[in-house]
Amino acid sequence: MRWCVLIPTYNNAGTIRQVVEATRRYASDVIVVNDGSTDGTDRILRELGVTVVAYGRNRGKGYALKAGFREARERGFDYVITLDADGQHFPNDIPLFLEALHRHPDALIVGSRDLAAQGMPSRNTFANRFSNFWFRLQTGIALPDTQTGFRLYPLRRIGRRLWWLTARYEAELALLVYAAWKGIELVPIKIQVYYPPAGERVTHFRPVYDFVRVSLLNTVLCFLAVVYGWPAKWIRSL
Repeated sequence: MRWCVLIPTYNNAGTIRQVVEATRRYASDVIVVNDGSTDGTDRILRELGVTVVAYGRNRGKGYALKAGFREARERGFDYVITLDADGQHFPNDIPLFLEALHRHPDALIVGSRDLAAQGMPSRNTFANRFSNFWFRLQTGIALPDTQTGFRLYPLRRIGRRLWWLTARYEAELALLVYAAWKGIELVPIKIQVYYPPAGERVTHFRPVYDFVRVSLLNTVLCFLAVVYGWPAKWIRSL
């Protein structure tokens, strides 16, 4: 089973070097998608010598994930572990994903943060509980954390045709719902998380704009759950 780590990044010059170097202690193959950074991230990536997928303007995390998945497939990888470039994830949790993979070789492994952890912004906690509620309504599956970016994707099960995947943050929720509707096992594992003090963390999440996008996506997914998701689950159960 060939696997690699995929790190999407946009203007994370302050953390990307540390994240990549820490990741390399646990993974020999690292792909970084430079999502139109303008802060010198490209220079740092050249110095690090990792595999880089880059394009001129910022397209969003969903677009970056699709580009990274495509590169991973072309390089012959079967699985992709995704983690964020802002330093909130701990690469030393990567072995936990591999252990879960050996127990569940066709599953999508989902990192689960402690939502009560000290330092987690209150808006993150609310947004995650909001997302968890709608995800359970759409799929019948209860997950403790539907918004984490630390995951292991089985590329063969996810498939190549991801034209429908949205370009921004809500894409990660859409991937979970899609996987559930396809009958892919979703396995949560506990992970560490670090939230720097206010003012130090670089985040590109736009509270109003992105929350509206997530809400619109949930509306569409609820409709699709009625006409496709739940009927498909019922048919598989037969």
